[in-house]
Amino acid sequence: MNIKSSLIAIGLATVVALPGISIAAEEPIKIGLLEDNSGDFALPVIPKIHATELAIKEINDKGGVLGRPLKLVHYDTQSDNTRFQQMARRLIQNDKVDVIFGGFSSASREAIRPIMDRAKMMYWYNNQYEGGVCDTNTFVTGAVPEQQFSTLIPWMMEKFGKNVYTIAADYNFGQLSAEWVRNIVKENGGTMAGEEFIPLSVSQFGQTIQNIQKAKPDFVVTLLVGNNQASYYEQQAAAKLNRPMASSVNVGQGYEHKRFKAPALKDMYVTVNYIEEVDSPESADFVKRFHAMFPNEPYINQEAANAYDAVYLYKAAVEKAKTADIPEVRKALEAGGICTTGPSGKVCIDPKSHHTSHTIYLVHVKADHSIEIPKVWNDIQPYWLGDAGCNLPAKADKKQYTPSNPPTK
Repeated sequence: MNIKSSLIAIGLATVVALPGISIAAEEPIKIGLLEDNSGDFALPVIPKIHATELAIKEINDKGGVLGRPLKLVHYDTQSDNTRFQQMARRLIQNDKVDVIFGGFSSASREAIRPIMDRAKMMYWYNNQYEGGVCDTNTFVTGAVPEQQFSTLIPWMMEKFGKNVYTIAADYNFGQLSAEWVRNIVKENGGTMAGEEFIPLSVSQFGQTIQNIQKAKPDFVVTLLVGNNQASYYEQQAAAKLNRPMASSVNVGQGYEHKRFKAPALKDMYVTVNYIEEVDSPESADFVKRFHAMFPNEPYINQEAANAYDAVYLYKAAVEKAKTADIPEVRKALEAGGICTTGPSGKVCIDPKSHHTSHTIYLVHVKADHSIEIPKVWNDIQPYWLGDAGCNLPAKADKKQYTPSNPPTK
């Protein structure tokens, strides 16, 4: 008997009964989702929500996991970190979920990670970020600096020159990402022409543009996030700054090359683990299935791919553990060999750090905002944390480390 598609509002949550086949009356595996349907980060987050729903529908259509349906309980966190904390507690205490996915910004992740740790809740952060989280309860499917910056920055320096200027969002993500850039520039014999940290509320960049013009860097690393800071790109084009740009967040998250009028992103180079322009059978199949379910979605970003892969990695771990019991699922993940083949190809969880391997694509935005991919790095491991001393199967931890503050081996 087919299950009719329905949306049932329960309190502040939405329980999503996705279309699919009837599964025998087994207790569902509850997936809690904390993602922004509204708020400052909603634009790049909504594709993540849809990708999660797509994966759950596909799995339920094929009989669920261990014969149990997946049940999604989603709260709109509205890009509000206090709400993230409130809804995380609700999912754990009231909804009794088996696992929690969610969070876009590093600030939202850090707001709820202590709650997950206290409850020993399995938490999946499915987003590109600044790296360094070594946490027994946290698993990460997004790309990290040793996958993005260690490929991008040396390539940019070889092509354009070694004098670099960074502008970054003034919070955890921007500050730690800028530290990675600074270190890689130095290691490759370059110099920092300048470095600025921009509050998230800033939308006028006249002074920053003047500073860059005066410094005359060979290229600018832009680590800006949110709707306000995205104003930089059209303003720098209007000022004819005419400097190549390098980024780990643009295009892959907010698809600015589609949203902004050319040539605002001319000669931006970004390392991503997925965008919908990736030309492969896996990507084409994913795009087709995604748009069949969500025909009005304007763009499928890398975080959608990360969210989709996370559901399938979790499924693989539960099946290996033969239970959704959190300690057993964690043991399965930490035993190694948990992989899935998704939109960007094969990805696997690194048992030591709980992070994910990725294919990394170098994306170049041309003057007309069309895309080319001049280089691909295959199977780039999230090596830094493990090499630095994070070994979660052997030693429990819950800290975020940086290159200047690595784990103690």
